[in-house]
Amino acid sequence: MEEELDDHRDAINENTNEIQANYEYMCELDTKIEKLREMIHELHMCIGSQTPKNGLAFEIDNSTEFTQHEKEVFNVLYTFQEEEKNVTCKEIAQKLKMAESMVMGHILDLIQRGIPIVRYYADNDVCLKIDPYFKDMQTKYNILHINEVISAKVIS
Repeated sequence: MEEELDDHRDAINENTNEIQANYEYMCELDTKIEKLREMIHELHMCIGSQTPKNGLAFEIDNSTEFTQHEKEVFNVLYTFQEEEKNVTCKEIAQKLKMAESMVMGHILDLIQRGIPIVRYYADNDVCLKIDPYFKDMQTKYNILHINEVISAKVIS
């Protein structure tokens, strides 16, 4: 009986090691995919294919105004990215004093409306950031119409 238990423990340890190795491999793949995405955006900019209206290469659903909460969540992502910090939904929720589930909902709403938010792994956490090219476009054109009131709330 004890021998069977030892065999079972060994099998569990082997499976755990395999799962950990697969997870690490997926994290590496996510990093490589993100680098490829950035290089593709750079190539698009170099070959001049970024000529849609307003100079934007993204199709943003502006049929309705972005909500204040969507703008606040976006602004936190933008600000943390400027500070070169990894940010999770939990950190955004803490910063805005909002439920984490609400933040996740606003993130999904932003993505559905065409805002390119990228997920990646850092320190075994799912982190978020704004696509670098879109971030530059937001800086130039203020696509989400973020004003001083929203910025002030995020800074405080």
